[in-house]
Amino acid sequence: MTSSLVDTLRTLVGAAQVLQGEGLDAYEVDWRKRYRGRALAVVRPADAAEVVAAVRACMAAGVAVVPQGGNTGLVGGGVPDDSGQQVLLSLTRLNRIRDIDADNLTLTAEAGCVLQAIQQAADERGLLFPLSLAAEGSCTIGGNLATNAGGTQVLRYGNARELCLGLEVVTPQGELWTGLSGLRKNNTGYDLRDLFVGSEGTLGVITAATLKLFPKPAATVTALAACESVDAAVGLLNLARERLGPGLAGFELMQRFALSLVERHFPQLPKPFPGAAWTVLLELAGTETEDAERERLAAVLELAIERGLIGDAVVAASIAQSRALWHLRESIPLAQSEEGLNIKHDIALPVSAIPGFVPHMAARLQEAAPGARVVCFGHLGDGNLHYNVQAPEGIVADEFLAAHEAHINELVYDEVQRLGGSISAEHGIGALKRDELARRGSPVALAMMRAIKAALDPAGLMNPGRVV
Repeated sequence: MTSSLVDTLRTLVGAAQVLQGEGLDAYEVDWRKRYRGRALAVVRPADAAEVVAAVRACMAAGVAVVPQGGNTGLVGGGVPDDSGQQVLLSLTRLNRIRDIDADNLTLTAEAGCVLQAIQQAADERGLLFPLSLAAEGSCTIGGNLATNAGGTQVLRYGNARELCLGLEVVTPQGELWTGLSGLRKNNTGYDLRDLFVGSEGTLGVITAATLKLFPKPAATVTALAACESVDAAVGLLNLARERLGPGLAGFELMQRFALSLVERHFPQLPKPFPGAAWTVLLELAGTETEDAERERLAAVLELAIERGLIGDAVVAASIAQSRALWHLRESIPLAQSEEGLNIKHDIALPVSAIPGFVPHMAARLQEAAPGARVVCFGHLGDGNLHYNVQAPEGIVADEFLAAHEAHINELVYDEVQRLGGSISAEHGIGALKRDELARRGSPVALAMMRAIKAALDPAGLMNPGRVV
């Protein structure tokens, strides 16, 4: 049966676009190199019609489908299992921008469009698509929507869900739902779009999306500030909100040890505030001239120094300097990867709870795993911390994870839950956190999610083993 399915898929999408055998690590190994699977075949359709045909063929054969975009996910949601019996559906050839409606401030793109290409297409029309991630040069918009990606500008523009107006989706039955509406107001029943955004490919395959665009800010100004505590960083956030209003587009927090890993693995990058316990990156996107906005941001930082919230600060004097400051922040995950496997926590907390959480949890982790190195950074402005744990210096990462991961996860997630937070802020559930969600999620919410899954995918063949 599986050999005849592969033959059918070759007929449907072309023999060259059905891959089997060795050398498929780009599809079968996740970005963290934590999950390694083996696909029956990797299928690379060229358009939505070929996705429909491929899904229908797989469903008829009773073979599970694993949708994949740029394979930059961090929770094991987009690679096959090791059975060799799942079809991996790569959407990267669906990479066309179908339409830009400047008057309606919308862009319609296929799921395999790389995020950076969408940003550039908007920019060429004098507009802005604000979703921005460290992986934007390789992640795809379909994957961004399937995981409800966040990124660095959620504070002003919201998650991927808030940036999406409509979708085109292939259902598990191989039907095409075309809901590519560019409307801001459309109250005609259940919002099906929101079912698929964040569903991680378990309810259907996103093949295209209509996205919100925005006027480009007249000026964008970036700064770094040195803080001695998370409490001081929250004070700076409140001051920046008060004085900058909706112009505050980004507010990133970076712990000293996180930046020390960047220094170790990328020594060519700048080394600001080497003695600071915490570094904050702020970005102001305003309506005045660049000089005027720079003065506004500098005035806030001067006031923060007067109030004892920060010890020092620097405002980027050019676009190149701004990019260099952002490069520091975006290099932290890469530096962690170079340092070795780590225990990742993508958590959300009320901003007011973060100053207490960070020192409390650091102390608990030292009790549980002496020498463990906490790598804490993230989007303080929207309450999302990447709270990761690296093995002690000199300890093999695999051995550390095997010995401590379960207990460390329990400690972190227990405290997050106690404080009213979330165990997944922007990375999704995937395979990594499925059991945690089952154990910690609301029974009522889980029952509704399972009912939706059973209704839309009764055979359970759409990205099985993920989310629920």
